[in-house]
Amino acid sequence: MAATSPHRFRTISEYHQFRNLPKPQHPLISLVNVATIQLQDTEPKAIINDFYTIALKKVINGKMRYGQQEYDFDEGTMFFIAPGQVYSIEAGGVLRHSGWVLLIHPDFLWNTPLSKAIKQYDFFGYSVNEALFLSDKEKTIITNIAENIDREYNSNIDRFSQNIIIAQLELLFSYADRFYHRQFLTRKISGHQVLDRLESLLESYFNNEDLTIKGIPKVQYIAESLNVSSNYLSGLLKVLTGQSTQQHIHDKLIEKAKEKLSTTTLSVGEIAYELGFEHSQSFSKLFRTKTNLSPIEFRQAFN
Repeated sequence: MAATSPHRFRTISEYHQFRNLPKPQHPLISLVNVATIQLQDTEPKAIINDFYTIALKKVINGKMRYGQQEYDFDEGTMFFIAPGQVYSIEAGGVLRHSGWVLLIHPDFLWNTPLSKAIKQYDFFGYSVNEALFLSDKEKTIITNIAENIDREYNSNIDRFSQNIIIAQLELLFSYADRFYHRQFLTRKISGHQVLDRLESLLESYFNNEDLTIKGIPKVQYIAESLNVSSNYLSGLLKVLTGQSTQQHIHDKLIEKAKEKLSTTTLSVGEIAYELGFEHSQSFSKLFRTKTNLSPIEFRQAFN
């Protein structure tokens, strides 16, 4: 019977052993042909790896669940999972899939610039329905980099090996970053649908009388309401509008504040309270930052 709690792989060697793969050439990094991976009869319902997992794969008859999202893989699809994130794989019968999966333990990156830089890449925070869809040309570029890593990995390990593999990883992540940016631009219809939903969500939120109780909406709340990750949403909005999610929230807030200042006789403190601020000073500070006027100065302009 499958385990009810996530199965945790603390080392890459544990992962290899569980998947009946040969012992890894290096304990801290491994590149695996996914066609050699077979699911176990007692496959865990959820899996956590204590290492980075990057894959380019096609699944013929299976699904992957990452967080709360389910995804069917097409050819040329990449996903990136950071240590500690939960995922699962389900197959309809015998799993048929192709591609490769790269496993990198954080210790492999220790004392290198990539150790810190890798945490800055937003795509390690993306849910699986925000996977990276590659064109044939992009797939070739990524595959060539993976093959370079594989050649170095399977050659005699020497004192140059780590630096060479690190350089290839940096190149892979730089291309992935570029391709994600391209994806935001080329999938504008989908992106603008998210933007439309964001505007409707904010409009509804700020027109709700519960605003005084709930307070100003958090970025995480907005992202979850739109069924995307907060990193993805801010990245998408930056490309489409040049502003982050937080800036969009603030813009809607100021829009509502201007409406109340110009059409009601409510005091600044009362308006601040209705907009979810605990302190009117915080509201006044944000209003001045956005408009170069204090709330009182803005109101006086209408008299």
